[in-house]
Amino acid sequence: MDQFLMQIFAVIHQIPKGKVTTYGEIAKLASYPGYARHVGKALGNLPEGSQLPWFRVINSQGKISLKGEDLQRQKRKLEAEGVEVSEIGKVSLRKYKWQP
Repeated sequence: MDQFLMQIFAVIHQIPKGKVTTYGEIAKLASYPGYARHVGKALGNLPEGSQLPWFRVINSQGKISLKGEDLQRQKRKLEAEGVEVSEIGKVSLRKYKWQP
C-alpha cells in the first residue's frame, strides 16, 4: 500500500463513532492538502468488508456524495451511530464534525 493511502486510512481510523469529517479535511490531516478528490477515489476502491469507517467521510457541503442505494447504505450506517441525516443525505457539520 502506498504512503498516501496509509496516511489517509490512518486519519479515517481516528474519526470517532457518531462524528463525521470531510474528504478535504482528511486530505489536510494526512498532509495532502488539496487531495480531497483522491481521498474519495481511495474510499471508492475499498475492498468489500473493510473495517475502515468510510461512511464517516462526507463532502464539504455536509452531504453524502454517493447516490441511490449507496447513499442509503451510508445514511443507515451514520444513523446507527446517532448522526442525524436528512432525506437528501445532509449532515450538520456544526453539530457532528470531528475536531481532532
